[in-house]
Amino acid sequence: MPVNLINNSKKIIIFDLDGTLIDSSTSILDSFKSAFLSCELTPIKTLNSDVIGPPLMEILELLSGTSDQNILTNLAYEFKSHYDDYGFKKTMVFPGVSSMLRELKNSGLIMYIATNKRIYPTMKIINLLQWNDIFTGVYALDSISPSAASKGQLLSSIIKDNNLIKNSVVYIGDRKDDQVAALDSDVDFIITTWGYEENKKNFIEAEKIVTPNELLTKFIRSK
Repeated sequence: MPVNLINNSKKIIIFDLDGTLIDSSTSILDSFKSAFLSCELTPIKTLNSDVIGPPLMEILELLSGTSDQNILTNLAYEFKSHYDDYGFKKTMVFPGVSSMLRELKNSGLIMYIATNKRIYPTMKIINLLQWNDIFTGVYALDSISPSAASKGQLLSSIIKDNNLIKNSVVYIGDRKDDQVAALDSDVDFIITTWGYEENKKNFIEAEKIVTPNELLTKFIRSK
C-alpha cells in the first residue's frame, strides 16, 4: 500500500520525546539497572534500547516477568528515585534536533510534546536542554487529570484543551504505538528513523523522515 505523503501546510506539530527528539537510552537503562539492583532482582530481558518507549509500569512488568504489584511498585519507586535525581542528566539530543526545533519555532510553527515519560522528569529534561521557549505545551500521561490511559487519549486531550484543528496537526514519533496514538486521535502521523536502532527495523506504513534536515525541508524550506 503506498503511503499518502503529508503536505507541508500543517501548522501544528506534536512531537514524541524519547527516540524522536532525545536519546534517553543510557539514562533510562542506568536507572533500570539501579532499580533491579536495589530490589535484589534480575531482569529477565536484556537491558537495551528495545525496551524503551511504553509506559514505565508496562516496561517493568516486561523486564521483571511478574505482575505482582508490590514488586512492580518497589521497582518503580527505585527507578524514579534514581532517574529523577541522576539519570535524566545523561539525556542526549539526537544530532541536528535542537537546531531543527529552533528553525521550526522561528518559522511560526506551533509545537507540543506528547510523551509516555512522567511529567516531572520531562520538565527537568526540558529545562536541562533549555527548550522552555520552544514548545507551546509539554504533556505527559500524568500531566492531565485523570491521567491518560494511552498516548492516543493524551493526544486527544491536547487537541481538545488547546482548541486545535485536527487537519492542521501532525504527530511525529518513532514507534508503532505512536502511529496507533495518531490514528486513535484522528491526526496525521510521520515516523522518524534517526532514533533508536531497533525502531528503524520495524516497518510502519507511514511517511518516514530520515533526518532532522529532511523534516525542515518538508515543513519550511520547500515553501
